[in-house]
Amino acid sequence: MPNRFINKSGLLEFGYKFVDVEKPNLFRDMYTYDEIPKLVFNRRMVPMDLQEDIFITDTTFRDGQQARSPYTVQQVTDLFTLLHKLDNGSGIIRQTEFFLYSEKNREAVRKCQELGYEFPEITAWIRARKEDFQLVKEMGLKETGILVSCSDYHIFKKFKWTRKEALKNYLAIVIDALEAGIRPRCHFEDLTRADFFGFVLPFAEELMKLMEQYKIPIKIRACDTLGLGSPFSGVVLPRSVPQIMYNLKNLAGVPSHLLEWHGHNDFYNTVPNAVAAWLYGAAAVNTSLLGIGERTGNTPLEAMCIEYCQLKGNTGGMDLKVITQIAEYFEKELNYQIPPRTPFVGRAFNSTRAGIHADGLMKDEEIYNIFNTTEILGRPPIVVVDSTSGAAGIAAWINTYFSLENEQKIDKHHECVLKIKSWVDQQYENGRDTAIGDLELENEVHKYYPELLKRHESRIE
Repeated sequence: MPNRFINKSGLLEFGYKFVDVEKPNLFRDMYTYDEIPKLVFNRRMVPMDLQEDIFITDTTFRDGQQARSPYTVQQVTDLFTLLHKLDNGSGIIRQTEFFLYSEKNREAVRKCQELGYEFPEITAWIRARKEDFQLVKEMGLKETGILVSCSDYHIFKKFKWTRKEALKNYLAIVIDALEAGIRPRCHFEDLTRADFFGFVLPFAEELMKLMEQYKIPIKIRACDTLGLGSPFSGVVLPRSVPQIMYNLKNLAGVPSHLLEWHGHNDFYNTVPNAVAAWLYGAAAVNTSLLGIGERTGNTPLEAMCIEYCQLKGNTGGMDLKVITQIAEYFEKELNYQIPPRTPFVGRAFNSTRAGIHADGLMKDEEIYNIFNTTEILGRPPIVVVDSTSGAAGIAAWINTYFSLENEQKIDKHHECVLKIKSWVDQQYENGRDTAIGDLELENEVHKYYPELLKRHESRIE
């Protein structure tokens, strides 16, 4: 394809054409393997293109199950229900994908189908075999993921193909899905190590031709398989998330609503990369609950719910308190240990130990809390008492633990607080090096402020 003007941007863009190379392009200028991958810049900037309708898709029951023990059918059903409750009819958490390999996989799909939820829509992930498309139809599903690896690392080294053979084989697989009446979701694996102008864009353009021919939507999921993508402006392809989105949309003609990002967290960039994908034209970002996925994991679904709110200025109708219910389910029902300082879901994500911070929380929690976590997530800010908490920290712990409000609150000069502080100080003078537990502190309150404990117990009853 020669250079041409792009109507949307009004710019003369570089052309591209399929190139069937003899040797793989492994981008050794940035991926030397024996060194940390290099960020190379060419200062090319592309315009932002945030869509009005952006949404989240989920891979908890596909990629998420590749990084932990398989969920039981009941656990899948429970988590699917929590996803539905979090979406709350908004359609923001739009889809989730399932394996169909085994009878257990299919039983989980059937149980979720019986619930009759519109969102998230149940989609499939299958092997790229013609007979498996029939299985998707038998399960009553309208869409399935298909793996179409795009980098020469995969084409040459894994499949032992040429690019020409890969293009032919991938298009044949997609046609099989279209012939079966199934919406194909093409997973462009290892996109951040792929030749964009010599393979990716020509392949995407051929898919758009098939979509026009069959009148069936074809989605493209841009997969950052090794987490090598970068959200920064001016980074060269294939690592630049902004340019990936811009080129797929404006050069290959993939509509935003059919463009999706799937990232991994190998370089701590999974959330900023997903946000960049939204900002530069993709309507969908693919996630998993708690970010559980291969190696370092996927983009956390709960993080993108919060990012949605930051970009749009509202929740879009989601019930964000369900994020806390999801975290509790993982810890209590699945015995999954969430690192306590994990944003939004960790037990200590909105906690403080410093006395000066606790003092600020007592005066006005807005001073040291990221937002109203009590109202939005059902998670009031908490204070952890240790050697640095001081009287202010102990008072703040009492007010939070016993849900004291307004005139009921006590301050750091309260007699009970001072007596407990003396006990805490003695603990650390005797060599203690761990935080004081809630039950220990409750026992001290029982000694020095028994009427508060009785009032709290009667309220619970």
